[in-house]
Amino acid sequence: MKQLFNVCISNHVAADICCFRKTILCKSFRECISQLGYITAPQFKSVSSGFLFLISFVSILVSDSFAGSISFKQSDILNTKHVYNDTGINNSIIAPGATPVLISDQFSFTEGPATDREGNVFFTDQPDNKIWKYDINGHLSLFMDKAGRSNGLYFDKKGNIIACADEHNQLWKISPDKKVNVVVENYDGNTFNGPNDVWVNPVNNGIYFTDPYYKRDYWAKDHPPMRKQNVYYLSNNKKTAVPVEMEIQKPNGIIGTPDGRYLFIADIGAGKIFKYKINKNGRLSEKQLFASHQTDGMTIDSEGNIYLAGKGVTVYNPKGQMIEQISIPEGWTANVCFGGKEKDILFITASKSIYTLQMNLKGVQ
Repeated sequence: MKQLFNVCISNHVAADICCFRKTILCKSFRECISQLGYITAPQFKSVSSGFLFLISFVSILVSDSFAGSISFKQSDILNTKHVYNDTGINNSIIAPGATPVLISDQFSFTEGPATDREGNVFFTDQPDNKIWKYDINGHLSLFMDKAGRSNGLYFDKKGNIIACADEHNQLWKISPDKKVNVVVENYDGNTFNGPNDVWVNPVNNGIYFTDPYYKRDYWAKDHPPMRKQNVYYLSNNKKTAVPVEMEIQKPNGIIGTPDGRYLFIADIGAGKIFKYKINKNGRLSEKQLFASHQTDGMTIDSEGNIYLAGKGVTVYNPKGQMIEQISIPEGWTANVCFGGKEKDILFITASKSIYTLQMNLKGVQ
């Protein structure tokens, strides 16, 4: 009897339980018994009620458990309008059938992806002190050696790379022909903690950068950290940076909107992302909590969705509601940006690797 029950479950009943189709369940069970020949038609009536009671009981347990799981997931995702499939990918923002593609895993630790006008992506391998280029044709090449231990990168309006070069705790400007100019290296005579991530306002070319303290083993000697870990603003053509956010635990990722009106800062110490209004003088106001989420680097798409690196890539809509979770098979995802000819390829730096993912939406600068 036990053998018969197991065969029926494996051949017919399991699929029916998962779909919760009770009428089909009964039909499939009868067909299963008839096909297998364990019980003849006259004998069926004497045993069917017992089996059907057992299967119905199992169905109720499975359905109750499954319903509770669905309820939990919906509460986590808030007002997500789309159903997730088995891969966790929401096809409204990701191209149909697309999954993350491993491009290379030859690095020590990848960070700081930034996209030029053509869609080529530049990123750093900070432990190896290099900046790499992944072009629009899918070709990977070394752009710069001895890159100042650069971390976060961003392009200004003139095509220069603004780099958080924390080997000597500086902010660099790297021209297309690889000439380096130190933009700023201290505040009020004190060495920066270690510039980490940067965003250039496309409207006025002003530079915002985060300055958390992470002790580096490549520093010739440690320097006393500043009392606070701030976010700074460097106005276009100015030589002195000014703190614009000082009430934050440990700033890390930073990104702004293409109209230059709003700035998002990740406080990785507090596990929160804050949104600010950018004033005409570059100062910040109207601080508000955007999301309670621990993240590293960030980027933004044409619909205003914010992409957060960390455990894979998590996407929040402009209202601060989570709409997507993209799994990446690495221990940590450090940063993310959009690249490619159409700016519709999500480029992901993840530990020793880099990945791409074809999207339905485009990135912005």
